Order: sequence, then C-alpha cells, then structure tokens
Amino acid sequence: MSPGDEQGYTDYGDTGHTRTRLPEGDPYGGAPRHGGRRSSRSLVTVVGVVVLLIAAIAFANKNNTHSKNPPTTKGPQPQSAPTAPSGTRPVETKSVGVPTGFAHTTQGAQSAASNYAVALGSTSMFNKDSRHTLLNLLYTPAAAARLQGPMDQAYSAGFLARMGLDARGNPPNGSTFVSRVIPVGTTVQQYTDNGTKIAVWYVGLIGMAGNASTDPVTSSWKTWTLDLRWSDGDWKIVSDTQKDGPAPVPGDDKAATSDEISKAIEEYGGFTYAR
Repeated sequence: MSPGDEQGYTDYGDTGHTRTRLPEGDPYGGAPRHGGRRSSRSLVTVVGVVVLLIAAIAFANKNNTHSKNPPTTKGPQPQSAPTAPSGTRPVETKSVGVPTGFAHTTQGAQSAASNYAVALGSTSMFNKDSRHTLLNLLYTPAAAARLQGPMDQAYSAGFLARMGLDARGNPPNGSTFVSRVIPVGTTVQQYTDNGTKIAVWYVGLIGMAGNASTDPVTSSWKTWTLDLRWSDGDWKIVSDTQKDGPAPVPGDDKAATSDEISKAIEEYGGFTYAR
C-alpha cells in the first residue's frame, strides 16, 4: 500500500473488540490468509454508526448545555475545526497523473502532503519504472537518490510474489490488486516559508480481489508524516515516517465479495485533495 510496516520498510515507520460479518462461506474462495503478514492491520473498518452515535451524543449534550446556560455574545466565538476545508480550489496541473504546483502556503502544503500520500500509496509503487518516476517527482533530488535503492530492495520479487504479483507488479489474470490511500484529515506540525511538517491521517486499502486470492482486501488506519521543502516552485518531500492509527472501532458491516470489491475499484476513482 504505502511505504510502511505492511511493505516491510524499516525506514518507514488500544486494541478493542471487533466484529466482522463475512459472506456465506469464506471470502474470495475460502483460501487461508497469510496471518503473520497481516497482523498489524485491522479488519474492514466502517465508522458510519460510530459517527452517528457521536453526533447524537454531541447534539444531546449541546441541547442540555443550552438549557442550563443561555447563549451570550460575550467571550470568544467558536472557531472552525482544524480539518474543515478552506474552500480553495484544488490545483489543475498534473505530472504523470499526480497533482502538482501547490500554493506556497500552509494550505498548499497540506494539499501537497495529501495528494503525495495518495500517489505513494497507489499500485504504481509496485512497478519499478513508475516507482522511480514518483520518487523523482515527489521527493527532493537528494532524497530520491537516497531512497531508490532501499525501495527497490523492499519491493523485491519475493515481496511481490507474497502479495500475489509477478515481478513487474502485475496481478494474475482475473484478479484485481488493490492499494489505495484515502486521506481523512491533515494537521500542520511545523511551518516556515522554506519547510513544513504535515501529518496525514488516512485509511488504506490493500489486498487481492479474485476468486483464487489468499489475501482479501482489508483496511488499516495510519498517520503519515511528511517533511516538505519548498523547491523549484513546489513542495517536495525530504523525509517521511508512518505510524499505526488512530483507528476507530470497526463496524458490524458484512464484508463484500471479491467481485463486489473488483467492481468498486474499477468504478470509483480517486480525488484531488485540497485544503
């Protein structure tokens, strides 16, 4: 998915009770999964019910508070949430399908970090040529040169085989390989005109959708922190790290079948993220 613990990177870096309802029979043909390789990932995570419950509780508390304490115009007014969209239009330029040309602002840096995480968490990273292209596009020249060798070793033929891919990162005929990063929010940890540190909280999808798959598509929640530098008129990555979570409580939704996942991946495209 992305250069993290799932892919064996050494440079990239609360449990609760979970329930997952599966379709009748084992998903994706009933073949056993590689448990050890998946130990760090949660099962399919859906937060709709949790969000509704939190919203209901917050609404009830708000009403109770208002009944006891009438509103007043004195004191500071509520501020926008840190992850509220700014309304700024996303960039319209792209290089090899990746948004580029971000604003030299905190909002531009957050937009860059989100879109870079999406690109680095895509299936393009599993092919050597497209991986090198992304490294040279998104990282500073020094960082790209430093990372190319270690990444090539991490995405070895053996690793790709364990993911069910051939040496060029292609899935078997009739199967769909899934690797996606979906940002949930960003925060600015540091900012100067020349450099910034942005944390991207995201949910990731990875696995093989196919009747013969032994590794069904699952989800994981992580935080990806990117050190960015303003270089050649755009934000470039100097270094980045990842850590697990924060992960919400998994929902009780029925897991989709292989065909449903494959169809969804084909029908639903990604977004250009902007702050």
